[in-house]
Amino acid sequence: MTQARYKSYVDDLANRIHSGELAPGTRLPTHRAFAKQNGISLVTASRVYNELIKQGLVSGETGRGTFVRDVSLLPTSSIEHDVVPTMLDLNYIYPVENEQTQRLREALRHLSSGGDLEGFLHYLPHVGRRHERAIFANYLAQRGIKQIDPDQIAIVGGAQHGLATIVLGIFSPGDVIAVDALTYPGFKALAKIYHIELVVVPVTATGPDMVAFARLCQQRNIRGYYAMPTLHNPLGWVIDLPTRHAIIQLAKQYGFWLIEDGSYAYLQHPAPPTFAQLAPDITFYVTGFSKNVATGLRVGMVVAPKQQISEIERIIRITTWNTPAITTAIVCHWIESGEVAKLERKKRRDTKARQNIVREVLNQIDYIAHQYSYFIWIPLPEGVRAEALVSRLKQVNIAVSTAESYAGGASYPQAIRVALSSISYEQLRVALAQIQAAVLYLIDL
Repeated sequence: MTQARYKSYVDDLANRIHSGELAPGTRLPTHRAFAKQNGISLVTASRVYNELIKQGLVSGETGRGTFVRDVSLLPTSSIEHDVVPTMLDLNYIYPVENEQTQRLREALRHLSSGGDLEGFLHYLPHVGRRHERAIFANYLAQRGIKQIDPDQIAIVGGAQHGLATIVLGIFSPGDVIAVDALTYPGFKALAKIYHIELVVVPVTATGPDMVAFARLCQQRNIRGYYAMPTLHNPLGWVIDLPTRHAIIQLAKQYGFWLIEDGSYAYLQHPAPPTFAQLAPDITFYVTGFSKNVATGLRVGMVVAPKQQISEIERIIRITTWNTPAITTAIVCHWIESGEVAKLERKKRRDTKARQNIVREVLNQIDYIAHQYSYFIWIPLPEGVRAEALVSRLKQVNIAVSTAESYAGGASYPQAIRVALSSISYEQLRVALAQIQAAVLYLIDL
């Protein structure tokens, strides 16, 4: 079979998908049936289907078949999603309290009326000024991460930038990093662009499957494990202390780094000890002030083992040189004044109120949630496909994320993640009711 003839089957199916002749959710013939229909070999039929999968036009599910995807949907990596203003955004998480705008005005007046304004006009130390890193260390101590030397802290442009400094500074292309079967899309994107291989750790209802994790360590030369042990995104678990010790034991036994993402940890209060507290010599701890303060400030930190902080500094110098002085100063002022702690308390109360709305509205479908979480996870019943649900919700101007965005490997469950923070309580009730109605409609079909 010539390349042109092989491509003709791909182009024909692609055109039929784009035109709508093959509707989203349509099950394609099996590889064998397609080969027989077209008088081609089974190998060629599989090659045609694999090419369609690479183009994002179909998805193959083991044991179920090959299905046409909805090509009108948003990109599959949620950090690339674009939500139009008319949509109810249940994809991104950006909780903002009503009085925060006024607090920002007050902070800017505070900065303008005193302090070293001229210093804002010059280059700063790459990892941040030491007195500001000391403020960050005190903040971490309040969250239970005690005895952190300010010289172990690098101030970065948000948690995503912090993860980038770790990946670029500590790992090399081709390295293997373990991730949970469902994990943060931003880390997936980093791994892809830097040619890091991600291997999947199966999960249970309460954390990683430790038996499977140990087996994976024996099979692969793992260089790191990216984890969200305190309020996992999207599954909402908080890993218990014995499991944390077991993970640390594996890391020490097989010689890999722990990358701990604490972006949502402020919502669990009190929380179990962090990896950074239990094993500071092998842990990189990353957090930011996007979720607990405001996404626009783009300030975060990396806590690194002392011998590795120079590598983090090198990547900061290459990528951003230093965090913007004004936003860093605002965050430090709010930490010292108690404003950050106040916002965190308010947002914990807000998450509880929103989760109460979830329990009130979603009374006919199953979901997974943490009581103080800004998101929920909805596994879909057998026969209901996430793309069909997302497509239906898009028609009523509701944006959510599919499980594909969070899948650490090639396979993923039929499920959606729903963010709860970006709309009013009343809008949330309406949106959740529409989500439930859409799921029930697809079950009836």
